Amino acid sequence: MKLLLDQNLSPRLVAQLAGSYPDIAHVRDFGLAMADDALVWEYAKTNGFAILSKDADFHQRSFLLGHPPKVVWIRLGNCSTADVLRLMQDRLQHVEEFGAHQVAAFLILP
Repeated sequence: MKLLLDQNLSPRLVAQLAGSYPDIAHVRDFGLAMADDALVWEYAKTNGFAILSKDADFHQRSFLLGHPPKVVWIRLGNCSTADVLRLMQDRLQHVEEFGAHQVAAFLILP
């Protein structure tokens, strides 16, 4: 599954997670660092990405619009990049299963 990291996540995560998630990118890689959620949503949809975010807005948008794109919502609150890295590494199997699921629109990672 291709993952597009939202602006609220560190771009350093791309290199740190590339071994586990080879098709990972950050919104800034595509000039979308300051883009609104609607533009990020459309970019992800058009280019086959799932959105990885700490922003509840993408979760809400998935309810309204369905998928694609799929949304992985990280619910760690105020945390470090190391916390997000550890979560994504620990939940690799869940993320892969979610990506393969035909109907699932979002995944919440606590």
